[in-house]
Amino acid sequence: MAPKSVQTAPKGKPGDPKHDARATRSAGRQMRSRLLDKASGLFKERGLSGASISDIARAAEAFPSQITYYFRTKEALFVEAACRDLLYVARAAEQAAANARTPQEYTCALVEAVTATDSVAFFAEALTLTRRRQDLAPLVERTIERLHGEGMRAYAGQIERHGWQSLRDPDTSSRRFWAVALGVMVEGYAMGRSAKELCRDMLRVLGDQATAKATGDKARLRVVGDRDAPDSDQPDWKRSP
Repeated sequence: MAPKSVQTAPKGKPGDPKHDARATRSAGRQMRSRLLDKASGLFKERGLSGASISDIARAAEAFPSQITYYFRTKEALFVEAACRDLLYVARAAEQAAANARTPQEYTCALVEAVTATDSVAFFAEALTLTRRRQDLAPLVERTIERLHGEGMRAYAGQIERHGWQSLRDPDTSSRRFWAVALGVMVEGYAMGRSAKELCRDMLRVLGDQATAKATGDKARLRVVGDRDAPDSDQPDWKRSP
């Protein structure tokens, strides 16, 4: 007896409504991404006022109407491009620091990666813009929370894996890192400082976070609190006051 054939759903073909809808969404995502890529470069080079919608559309091989379709305004495009850039930099920094053997190496790798780009200063400009455009604030707020959340998880993972001890919990460390990065980068760019100078300044401001040392397993940092552990076994930020 011949085996029964297994029937599979036919793949969509051009002209099929579902296929066309998927193709349209895919093309839309690609166009949106290309517009953000080109806008990011032009905004960093020329600033918000110096890069026109026509310039961005021309660079992306698109029509100006496509920018208004996807982003509504040039200001909204500016903020979204800055937010995306910052998250890209954060991801690249975490990857650069992934193989660090000590807290000092980890922090230094993060700082070097962050100060090597102008994306943090770009994001700072977006923060200033949202003060006048509160309709754009939710995107910035989501970006900051994602930035802190991913930074906290990455640092907590390193602590758990290596048994490092920290003066601060991972969430506080992440928030402090990015607060320092924004402050140092805004001031540094205003003063015309080089990436090397920005790196040095940021490490100096971070202080103990950049010079902490790894500890043995006995001083392992408990990311998930152990209520039964004696205070003497807890790192500084987990001990009872």
